[in-house]
Amino acid sequence: MTLALINGRVLTADGWRNDLAVLLEGERIVDLLPPSDPRVSRATLHDLHGAMLLPGFIDTQVNGGGGVLFNDAPTVETIRRIGAGHRRYGTTGFLPTLISDSVDVMRAALAAVEQALAEGVPGVLGIHLEGPYLAPARKGVHDPKFFHAPGSEELTLLCAPHRGVRLLTLAPERVPLASIGALAAAGVIVCAGHTAADYATTRAALARGVRGFTHLFNAMTPFGSREPGVVGAALEDAESWCGLIVDGHHVHPASLRVAIAAKARGKMLLVTDAMPPVGADDPTFVLNGETIIAKDGICQTAQGVLAGSALDMAGAVRNAVQLLGLPLDEAVRMASTYPAEFLGLGASHGRIAAGYQADLVVLTDDYRVQRSWIGGMMQGEE
Repeated sequence: MTLALINGRVLTADGWRNDLAVLLEGERIVDLLPPSDPRVSRATLHDLHGAMLLPGFIDTQVNGGGGVLFNDAPTVETIRRIGAGHRRYGTTGFLPTLISDSVDVMRAALAAVEQALAEGVPGVLGIHLEGPYLAPARKGVHDPKFFHAPGSEELTLLCAPHRGVRLLTLAPERVPLASIGALAAAGVIVCAGHTAADYATTRAALARGVRGFTHLFNAMTPFGSREPGVVGAALEDAESWCGLIVDGHHVHPASLRVAIAAKARGKMLLVTDAMPPVGADDPTFVLNGETIIAKDGICQTAQGVLAGSALDMAGAVRNAVQLLGLPLDEAVRMASTYPAEFLGLGASHGRIAAGYQADLVVLTDDYRVQRSWIGGMMQGEE
C-alpha cells in the first residue's frame, strides 16, 4: 500500500515546504511530489491539516522511560517499554543506555539489544554503554564501585561483531590510548564523558578515535583560561559531536548558546539522558539503592545531585527554540538529522527524502506530537 501524507508543512533538507505530498511504501519514503501528481491521488491519503511533518527524533542517551530503568532489567521487554514511553514524544530511534554496572549486567544488556534488533523492536538503533570506564571525580550518580579500566576480555566483548550501533562513553584518562584505538577500529563509537581529563589527554584521545562528548559541560573538566579542559577540546575539535541536555537545569542557556556558536554546524545533538518518569505517571524511581524524584523536569537525589532528566525529545526541541533562540528547523535537525549522521546512519535516517526510512513525526505549533511512523508503521495518535 502507498500512503500519501498531504497538507503538511514538511521539513526537507532544503527547508520548509507546504506544497508537497510525502509518499510512503513499506518502510521507506519513496517520493516527495506536488499534491496534483497522479501518484498522489492513487494512494491512500492521510491529511495532516497544516501540522508540521518532521524527521523522527533520534535520542542517543535513554536510560529509561515508561516507568522502567534499563539497568534494573536489561531485557527486550524493558527496551519495548522504554521505546513506547518515548514514542509519544516523537522519538522514533533511540539507544537504550546502560549506566555503569557489572560486567554481567553489561553482557545481558548487549544481548538484549542484539535480540531487540533481531526482533525488530520499533525504534531500537543499538546500545549506549555509559561507563563503567569513568572517573570517580566526575561520577555524577554513577556508582564508582563499578569503575575500572577495561581488560582484554571486556575489550573482546565490546569489539565483537554486533548488530546496530554500539556507543561507549569513557573517561580518556582511565583507558589506554591503544584500547581506544581498538574500540574505534572495531566500529564502536567512542565518546568522552564523566571524565577528569585535561586538554592534552582529551586531544590525544580524539586523535586515537574518540568521536564525541557525552552531555557536554556536565561531569567533565570545564573550559578555563590556562587549562581548556575537556570542554575546550570538544569545542575546538571540528570533527567531533557533542550531546546537549537542553532542559534549563543541566546547563545554563548562555553556556549552550556559546557552545553552539563555537562548534561547526551539524555537530551538536539534542539528547534527553532520560530516566523512568518519561512517559510514566510515577515521578519516582530507584537508582543504586537511592530514591530519585522527578519534579519540575528535574531528576535529582535527596542531596540535590542531578540524576538524568525527565526531558523528552519534543521538549528538548521546544527548549532549544524558546531557551536558546534557535530556529525551529535547526532545533529539529539537532534532534534528527545530526544524531543520524553521528551514528553513521545519515544515508538512511534523519531526513524526509526519497529512499530514507519512513521515521516521521507530526508536530503541532505548541510542540505536541500528534502521530508518528517508525519504518512506515503508524504508531497511533498519542
